[in-house]
Order: sequence, then C-alpha cells, then structure tokens
Amino acid sequence: MATGVHDLTGRVALVTGVSRPGQIGPAIVHRLLDAGATVVATGWPPHDAEMPWGAGEIALPIEVRRDDFDDSNAPAAVVDAVVAVHGRLDIVVAAHARSAHASLAQVDADELDRCWRVNVRSTVLLARHFAAVHEPAPIESVPTGRMIWFTSGQHIGPMDGEIAYAVSKGALHQMTASIDHALAPSRIVANCINPGPVDTGYADAATRAAVGAMFPDRRWGTPDDVANFVGFLVSDAGAWIRGQVLNSEGGFDRFSHLAQTTRD
Repeated sequence: MATGVHDLTGRVALVTGVSRPGQIGPAIVHRLLDAGATVVATGWPPHDAEMPWGAGEIALPIEVRRDDFDDSNAPAAVVDAVVAVHGRLDIVVAAHARSAHASLAQVDADELDRCWRVNVRSTVLLARHFAAVHEPAPIESVPTGRMIWFTSGQHIGPMDGEIAYAVSKGALHQMTASIDHALAPSRIVANCINPGPVDTGYADAATRAAVGAMFPDRRWGTPDDVANFVGFLVSDAGAWIRGQVLNSEGGFDRFSHLAQTTRD
C-alpha cells in the first residue's frame, strides 16, 4: 500500500489518452496505481491507427475503455460511468490529444474543428461534469480534487507545421486560469503541463538525435518523467500549485541551433 505525502489511497482517478504503448497516458496510469489510487483509463485507438506510428496493444493491470471525445456526449458519459462504478471521482488527467500535421496553407476547416472538439471542447466538458459530481473536501482540509491537462510549448516557440494542433493547444494553455478559478468552489485544483518533447515513439532516428542534442542531458523526456510530475501535482503535496501552466521540459533549448548558426 502507498504511504506518505503522495499516497492516493481511497481516491478515484480518470486518465484519458490511454490507447498506445509508450505514451504519457499509460505511464500516468501506472504512477497513480502505484500511489494507491483506483484508476479508470480510456483511449481511442482509431485515432492512433490514422497516424504514422499506428495503434498497439498496451499492457495494463486494468481494462481500458474506449471513448471518442469528438462526440460531445463522451465527457459526461465517462464521468458518469466512473461514479456509477466507484461512487466518486477525485482526479481527472486529460492526456488525450488529436494530432494533425498541416501547415497554414494546408489546413482546412474540418481539421481545425476536429482538433478544437477533441482537444479543447472535450476538456472543458470534462471539467464541467467533474465539478458536478465531485464531493468537495471540507474547507479546513487539503482539497482532494485535481484536474490536469497538457499543452505543447507552442507559447514558447512556433509550431507552424501543425497549425490545427498548435492552435488547440494554445487554447488549453490560455483557459487554465479561468477553468481553475471556476473549479475552485468544488475544491478542485487545476493545472496545465507543458512536458516538452517526450519520446513516445513518433520521431524518426534523425529527429530523435537532433532534438536529443537540445537537452542538457542529451536525452528526450520520457513518459515516466511526465508521470512523476503528475503524481506530485495530484497528491496532497501539490495542492498549493494551482491555475498554472507549468513548463517541465528538462532544460530543453529549442533555440540552440540559432545560437550555433550565429557563432558560425
């Protein structure tokens, strides 16, 4: 049984974006289970099947639901399902995302709308339904409610090859303070994480080497690096950090190549 300040025994967590091996979502599931939480996981493999990396089987000690967050009813359905089975919901980690590689010249209205619906609308609706079902901790105690979602560093450097994705991630960044403030009466603490480049299997060898060289430790971030941070934030020890966009990038220097060009 987990003990100490990161102990989540008795708390129920929902983790989205759990549909492919080597991702952030499964690593978070493992971390929360190790901390003693009851975890419900959900993912949408058909999206992975559309991508160059493809779908794959994940090895988890729990069953993984399938919920398509392009459907506006899905956020409420999954929240209600968690409460129906476990009687409560304390933690929501929205690790799902629709990826889309298209420049400004290539992007179309359909992809802009899909990235908005899956990445932003669903997260707002998850927050709305989470607040409706969460049982607030007494005001004199540490709040047990936590919600976390993810942005992608587009506020630090341009991502013009992924316009629809980058714009939707920008919305997730900018809504953080407002959603956290709206969740506060329900004693839910919300934050947004920018994890920097994380090696989830999507990069080719040349990209992996070039990006790895931009880190002080000469390695990409790993899903476990992200899960470690999430584990802290959802614990009692992380309760005082709220309404923040947190850059946890391992010292990633995305502009190092510019400095080298100037020296040359």
